[in-house]
Formats: sequence, C-alpha cells, structure tokens
Amino acid sequence: MKKSLSFLLALILCCALTACGGGQGAAGTPSAPAASQPEETPDNSQAQETPDTSTPADTPETTEPEGDAGNGVLIVYFTYGENAPLEDGVDASASASIQLRADGTLTGNTGLAADMIAEATGGDLFSILTAEQYPDNYDDTIDVGQTEQVANARPELSSQLDNLDSYDTVFLGFPNWWGDMPMAVYSFLDEYDLSGKTMVPFVTSGGSGFSGTIRAIENAEPDATVLEGLSLRDSRSSQAADDVTDWLARLGLAG
Repeated sequence: MKKSLSFLLALILCCALTACGGGQGAAGTPSAPAASQPEETPDNSQAQETPDTSTPADTPETTEPEGDAGNGVLIVYFTYGENAPLEDGVDASASASIQLRADGTLTGNTGLAADMIAEATGGDLFSILTAEQYPDNYDDTIDVGQTEQVANARPELSSQLDNLDSYDTVFLGFPNWWGDMPMAVYSFLDEYDLSGKTMVPFVTSGGSGFSGTIRAIENAEPDATVLEGLSLRDSRSSQAADDVTDWLARLGLAG
C-alpha cells in the first residue's frame, strides 16, 4: 500500500515538474521571438525636407535693365532758328542765321552743325528750347540775348531731357552771343548734372570762336571731362561736314 502511494506521489510530482518546466520556457528563458513587423523607416522626403531654393511667390524678382546704361552719344544744342516764331515760308537765304534742313524744317547754323555731328556719330539730338521765344529777326534777338547776359538771367526751358543716364558723351553746341553762350545754355547746365560724362563743345560765330565759354562750361560742370571743341564760322556752317569729320576722327568719336 505504501509503495502504491509513493509511486502515485512520485508520478504527481513528475507531472507537476513537467508542467512547470514548460511555463518557465515561455516566461524565463526567452524563446525565439515570433516574426514581428519591421520597424517603419522614416520617409526622408517628409521627415527631412530638402530646403526649397526657389524664389518664393511673394518675393519680387530683380530685373536687370536691358543693354548697358551710359553708352550713348547725345548732341545738345541751342540755335536761333528753332527758338524764334519764324514763318514756314521764310527765306533762309535772306538771313545768315537761318538754315534749311534737308527735310525742309528750319534751324540755325548751330543746328546744322549738330545735324552733321549726329550723322557722323549716330548720336541723338536734343534742342534747347525756351518757353518764351526770341524775336523773329536776328538783330533784335541778340539784343535780347545781351540784356539776359547783363542780368545773368536763366530763361525757362520748354524742352526736357528724361534719359540723360543713357548717354556718356554729350556734345554741347551754341552760337557765340556777345563773347558768351546764350543764357538758355546756362539754364540747361544748371538743370542737368553732367558729372562723370565726357563733354564736347562746338560753337558757331562770326569769328570770335569760343571766347571764354570753355572755362564757363568747366566751371558749370566741374566733374565732367571737357574735350577739344570745334569752332565754326557762321558763313561756313553749311559746308562744315569735312571739318566735323576731321574733328571727330581726332577725338576718336566718329561712328
């Protein structure tokens, strides 16, 4: 009876140990883990965004100007024939101060020289025009010019120049009135700053040439470079094409 009981107890103990051994295998000694889902790899296209180097829509674009600024030639001139109320049918040959252009429009000796310079250089023309015109005859006009000179007047100009920055070479032409420039030319020099530009003067006269006008230009525009000028006699202005060409060639300014 004791043997039977001992055998039964041993059998129960063995079963108990077996059951405990199976549980220890699951909780104590780790068994091979079950296949698990791989960890999610971060999406670099979202987690680490590549910086956007494009221009934001609300940032204004910088537009470079087309072409080079300051590389042109401008011919500025004052002439009687464009500053007096002359009739369309006036006889240009009746006055040494009035000239007729090829297109039939009226100008003066200085205007004719300006046309020749523009033709040779490809430059643009700008006529200095006064708000109040001068008399319709030259003798009265130069008398008015003398009165303006004594008063150191600055006649109001009616023509305006908007694109001076487009030019780096500026020709400046005028007739010699009483040994000086017409005061309208001083109005132009007071109104526009030609600093850094190259100025090239030309004058028409009865024989006085530039007188003291070169120094006056240098004083009015001290930061400009003033080159050798051209002096033409009124009586030769219409035949001055060769003189103009030779002068421009010496300066290296022929087109």
